[in-house]
Amino acid sequence: MNEAKEAVVTLYRKRQKIHPREISGWFQNWRWVFVFLTQLVFYGLPWLEWNARQAVLFDLEARRFFLFGLILYPQDLFYLTALLLLSAYALFLFTAVAGRLWCGYACPQTVYTSMFLWIEQRIEGSKIQRERLDKAPWTWDKLWRRAAKHSSWVLLALVTGFSFVGYFTPIRELAPAVLAGALGPWQTFWILFYAFATWGNAGFMREQVCKYMCPYARFQSAMFDRDTLIIGYDAERGEPRGPRGRKDDLKAKNLGHCIDCELCVQVCPVGIDIRKGLQYECIGCAACIDACDQVMDKMQYPRGLVRYDTENGIEQHLDRKTEWLRVLRPRVWVYTAGLVLITAAVAYSLWTRPPLRFDVVRDRGALARFNEQGQLENVYRLQLMNVLERAQRYRIRVESSAAALQGLSLGVSATVELAPIEARWVPVTVHLPAEQAPPSAGAHELHFVVERLADGDDSAYPVREKSTFVVPR
Repeated sequence: MNEAKEAVVTLYRKRQKIHPREISGWFQNWRWVFVFLTQLVFYGLPWLEWNARQAVLFDLEARRFFLFGLILYPQDLFYLTALLLLSAYALFLFTAVAGRLWCGYACPQTVYTSMFLWIEQRIEGSKIQRERLDKAPWTWDKLWRRAAKHSSWVLLALVTGFSFVGYFTPIRELAPAVLAGALGPWQTFWILFYAFATWGNAGFMREQVCKYMCPYARFQSAMFDRDTLIIGYDAERGEPRGPRGRKDDLKAKNLGHCIDCELCVQVCPVGIDIRKGLQYECIGCAACIDACDQVMDKMQYPRGLVRYDTENGIEQHLDRKTEWLRVLRPRVWVYTAGLVLITAAVAYSLWTRPPLRFDVVRDRGALARFNEQGQLENVYRLQLMNVLERAQRYRIRVESSAAALQGLSLGVSATVELAPIEARWVPVTVHLPAEQAPPSAGAHELHFVVERLADGDDSAYPVREKSTFVVPR
């Protein structure tokens, strides 16, 4: 009697480590240009000074955000919203036109993976050498190479974490604190956390982040269509594929231009075969284009077997002019119009931005009362924020359009001086003679007006905020 054998079905496949082959070419040169530019900005920006302070600093403790000459407060949430909208529309626009340009050239995951991979290649060697080293037993050669690689990775990751924290803590104060071992607990945590995330994502997870963790890979298909420029393989020209000599007659052997060398697969950082068509894992790095073009040059075939093209362009053999007319389709113009309108709105808002921000907060402990002089009194707190880097003098007044509140007056000095970029709470009492109080109890609208006193180049600039004056029963 035969015993039944149990079959085990594994739903998860063990990750096959990818060792992409090093390649050079036009597109790879541009990738390194973007690596250099993005990291020059990231590492260098915190060290720039502006008006004797750090040019870009997000001072969470003081609740002030410095962007060169622009100073923002938490009340300026509109600008953060606008920045997110601009980023989203730019991403939609570039994706609709030319696919995952962001992923291939400027995404931090791609950039740091390229940097970590470059270090790995310098220390452990070529693709074949790295694969052999993985399988080799632990010897002195393997030990020192792995130690050197991870030491270099950790050093780069720590510098990255330090630079990241330098956007939130003045970096010229942070550097001496690091050298003296006098970092605060939160600074230490975020430097180590960001360094660990960089080391783990760029050193180990790599393409796994792009494939499984990044949401962009999942919803990009909503922005793609058959007139989006993508990296595509010309199957009509390339098939049937197979090895051959340079001088072989392709018609006689019934072969296309693809020699099936698989270099396009070997150089791919996410390990896909572009000849299988458009795949969501493709990050648009164009390494396969550079590899294929070099093979085409050696075989003396025309370049472009793998190229940036649209699906319609490849299938219908469209010329470049017709293809670009189809690329610039209505959705592209909608994204462009949205980008232009949001940019114009932000620029106008910044141009007309008042030199003062202030908020009115009622004193909840004493909404309304009669003081010793028999006047009806309401108590407020004004938060005044000077958004300029020079001292300013302001005059505070109160006004109301209601006829019954025409006798309103302030019970404190109406003039306030604020130091550069100072924020201060100013208590304010508003008085109304009892005989002028309106007969109806309740809240009546009034306005606080804070006006900058003209001085030199600083013209008068009134800012109004609405509040209420409470008349008790």
